[in-house]
Amino acid sequence: MEYGIVGLLILALDIYGIVQVLNSSASGMAKVLWILAILVFPVIGLIVWYLAGPKPAATSI
Repeated sequence: MEYGIVGLLILALDIYGIVQVLNSSASGMAKVLWILAILVFPVIGLIVWYLAGPKPAATSI
């Protein structure tokens, strides 16, 4: 049971990370590479993206 909850948490965080990558100001190829890293290495890729990945695009008022 515990592994199921942990798996769902990792899945939710990965989806959140992918959405954040798509909303970032990175180039198209960088977005693809970040998304692949998150999908191939779900935990490690998400941690690396959080520490070194592209920041969200700035919104203008």
